[in-house]
Amino acid sequence: MEYKITTHSELETIELAQNIEAEKFENMVICLDGELGSGKTVFTKGLANGLGIEESITSPTFTIIKEYLDGEMPLYHMDVYRLDGNTTGVNIEEYYTKGGIVVIEWAKTIKDILPDERLEIKFKVIDENKRVLIITPYGEKYEELCEAVL
Repeated sequence: MEYKITTHSELETIELAQNIEAEKFENMVICLDGELGSGKTVFTKGLANGLGIEESITSPTFTIIKEYLDGEMPLYHMDVYRLDGNTTGVNIEEYYTKGGIVVIEWAKTIKDILPDERLEIKFKVIDENKRVLIITPYGEKYEELCEAVL
């Protein structure tokens, strides 16, 4: 099943992320895709805010992985765009079982190592503020999350 949500501002994108955070569970994997400036990092900021993380959230474009450990649950924020599909030596898969929430920006570039169970969110830019988010759950826990939130 696929869900379509339209947000009309960054605030609405943040609120959606906070609603998803409210249904969080250990080893949750959220895969984000969409063009530059479509809202992937804004979504992650909302998730981090819901977790009580006070550190400023920025896209980890050059560091690949940023770990935020001071919230209710660890948040592992990844931007895999620069890897160009080559994940050798990065050990992304080990984060899937570290007991936190993993957010992967540009996830489609590493599709072959994504877990079978995950939440995928595709961001489509409509105009300066409006976005359509296509949310696809893979696995029972993610389906239940979508039913609870969307």
